[in-house]
This record gives sequence, structure tokens and C-alpha cells, in this order.
Amino acid sequence: MSTFSLDDLREIMRQSAGVEAGVDLDADITDIEFIELGYDSLALLELAIQVKRKYGVSIPDDDVVDMTTPRIAVEYINRQLVGAEV
Repeated sequence: MSTFSLDDLREIMRQSAGVEAGVDLDADITDIEFIELGYDSLALLELAIQVKRKYGVSIPDDDVVDMTTPRIAVEYINRQLVGAEV
């Protein structure tokens, strides 16, 4: 079973929207809201596109809005990956 990690999310965040000045993605960002990390709704939609492309996980727009922190995003993506393997 494959899992999606915080490091996987960090990589996609760097690739899809870059890193805002003053934000350290290597720090403990688990429970920091995406907006505080400089990722607005458009950046999160791009992140969802990259997750679909790389991991085959579709994230509906309504669910993207509910993913407010990296922890929530990683948990959501892992639930989808587990569901896809059943």
C-alpha cells in the first residue's frame, strides 16, 4: 500500500505554487493553515491537479476548500489512496 506523506505534499507545494518569502516548508507546517503559508485557493487547486497527475487521486473542488492545513490534505489523500486499492 502506498502512502502520501507530508514530504510528498511539500514537494508538490514547491513545484506547483513555489514558496513565499519567509515561509520555511521544512519546518513543522503540519497544522499551519495553507493561507498562512501563502497558498490561496488557486494554489490549492493547482496542488489538487498535481496530486491527480502524480498519484491518481481526484480531489473535488469542494473538498479542496475543506483542506485548510497540510495535515488535513495528507489525511484526505491517504484515505483516497486506500479507497483506490480496495
